[in-house]
This record gives sequence, C-alpha cells and structure tokens, in this order.
Amino acid sequence: MENKIYLDHAATSPIHPEVVQTMLGVMTNDYGNPSSIHYAGRSARKTLDEARSKMAGQIGADEREIIFTSGGTEGDNTAIIGTALANQKRGKHIVTSQIEHHAVLKSCMYLESLGFSVTYLPVDENGLVRVSDVRKALQEDTILVTIMYGNNEVGTIQPIAEIGELLKEHQAVFHTDYVQAFGLVQMDVKTLGVDLLSASAHKINGPRGTGLLYVKQGTKLEFPFHGGEQERARRAGTENLAGIAGFAKAGELMAANRTEKIAEYEEFKSTMVEIFTQNELAFEVNCANGPSLPHVLSVRFHGVQVEQLLMNLDMEGIAVSSGSACTAGTVDPSHVLVALFGENHPGVTETIRISFGLGNTYEEVVLAASKITDVVSRLVKRKEQKA
Repeated sequence: MENKIYLDHAATSPIHPEVVQTMLGVMTNDYGNPSSIHYAGRSARKTLDEARSKMAGQIGADEREIIFTSGGTEGDNTAIIGTALANQKRGKHIVTSQIEHHAVLKSCMYLESLGFSVTYLPVDENGLVRVSDVRKALQEDTILVTIMYGNNEVGTIQPIAEIGELLKEHQAVFHTDYVQAFGLVQMDVKTLGVDLLSASAHKINGPRGTGLLYVKQGTKLEFPFHGGEQERARRAGTENLAGIAGFAKAGELMAANRTEKIAEYEEFKSTMVEIFTQNELAFEVNCANGPSLPHVLSVRFHGVQVEQLLMNLDMEGIAVSSGSACTAGTVDPSHVLVALFGENHPGVTETIRISFGLGNTYEEVVLAASKITDVVSRLVKRKEQKA
C-alpha cells in the first residue's frame, strides 16, 4: 500500500541505519566473549566498556552503576522485586501510581502476593501524580517508591525531581521507569535524586531485547539471575554485545539530534491539532495543560469508538494505537485512561495515541491528519445516520 505512515513510535521504533551498521560491525569483528582473556575477548570487552561509558554519560551516572539488561521489563522487574526482597527487613510497603507500565504494576502485584503492601496513587486531570499524595502515602516502613518519568500512553512527565527531593530524608529507594522519555528528555540521575532507573533500546531506534538498569552505588538490590560473573556479578549471562553496542549508538544519535527532534515533534503535534481544529472535529488533547513528552499526542475524538477508528485508519495505511502496545489486542480498557477519566467515562473508549519518530516528515503528518479527519468525520456521520 502506498503512503503507509507509521505513527506508533511509542510502541516501538525503526532501527536507525547507523545502528544497524554498528551492530553488523560488532557481530562480524567482535565475536569473542567479553569474559575471555585472549585477544578476541579483550576486543569484545573494549567494545562493551566503551558502550557502558557512553550510556552512563547519557544520564550522568558512573559507568560502574550501569547494568545491561534485556529491556525495560527486566529493568523494572529487577528494580522493584530486587529492592523489595533485599530490603524487606526494613519494611514491606511500596508506593507507585495507577498509570505505570504493566512491567511495574504487575511486579507490584506479584509482591503483594508475597505479603508486601502497595499504595497505588491516583493522578490529576493532567495525568500527574501529586507530590503531596506521595508525601501522604509514605510510611515508616516504606522501602520503595516507583514512579515513571514519562507516561507511554498520554505522555505526561511526572515531577520526579520534586519526589526525589521529598525522599532525601526517607529510607525508601526511588526508582523511575525512564523508558519512554530516554533520548528525548535530557536528565541527570544525581539531579533527579533517583536510585534506580530503567531504559530500553527499541524506543530510541535501537534493537529490541536490549536495555539498561542504573543502580546508584550503595543501593541494596537482589538480582534474579544466577550464574557467571558478568556485569560485576549482578546479571549472569554472556552480554548481548551487538545489541549493547547498537543501544549505545542509538543513544549517541538521539543526543546529537535532541534539540532538533524536540522542535520537530512539537511542530508535528501543533500541526495535527490545527488541522483537527480547522475541520471542526469534536476532539480534545488529553493532559494538554501539563508537561508532556514531545513525541506523544493523546487525542480523544468525541463519539468515535477507538476500535472502529483504528481499523479504518489501518485500512488507510495509518499506524496509530489505542495506548500501550503491551496491551494491544485486548478488549480491556487502558488502565491509564481509566485512572485519568474514571472507569465508565466515554473518554476511555474514544482515545488514540499518535507518536512521532524517525522517518516521519511534515508532509506525512499533514497527510495523516487529513486522513484521520476524513475517517473521524465519516464515522461520526454514520453514527448520526443510525441514531
């Protein structure tokens, strides 16, 4: 089909050609095991060390604080379950939010089955966790607070630095899921005051199956894998060297083009909203009055059911989503939208997520907005005729 337009980069992003070349070079030349002491192992170790140093620099960490993982889900699970198991003698209470990624929520639910208690904080009308709610939720036996940096469905950026400041005088370990914000939102782990941070390569034009977990020095954590001494004996298993090198290259490219990309994506957002407005669609941008990720646009079209809209857009060659790809294909409403609107609110079933990234052009965005306008108008007219 001609004019296919991919606008679901928050689900996964295409690999950058330079990342592919980097990975091919590693697979071809660095075939040794980084743990081996011979020449092939030393070459692989050099590649691994360089990648670790680059990724640490991206977030203001020491390279010894970076553990390479298989992605965001492993990072979240390790941070949350690992913290709980290692610190349960000091308490069994955890604080999180209702709009976290399922990798966080289901880790917390698993811990509840082991006897831990979890407070799930609500969000305001802009999808933001209130710092005052975090303060109220804290108990003497709270051992972990886990709040995502940027939401993968509606794009809200949480007040992480303020929460980090709040926790300075508390025993709780602070984790943030940085997966959706990595590369586009520049940050420093020390300024934010986080102890643990997870990120993933495939959201920033890197390979699937690769990620990292930042662990602040001195943070007590129990690790799930047992075996070899890789990653300073914290994550057993021979490192995915090509994936790690590709991740580092992707991070490097994102950092080099960050300012331009942010401006471009913000223009894409405003262009789409302008076209919807000019065509007098009944719509609203979710969480429009709060800080938001530059590449995520969450839009509610009044009176239009999301399943019909997605199906019709797909036939037009437009790839968007109803929320997280991890829940795509299910009939259950998005837990993020339920937290935002309320369980039976029509906004839960009238919202799509549009997300921009590598390869998108202004012309594509204009065309996509026009096609979305046509489809929405057609569906509204059909509904009115049936009424």
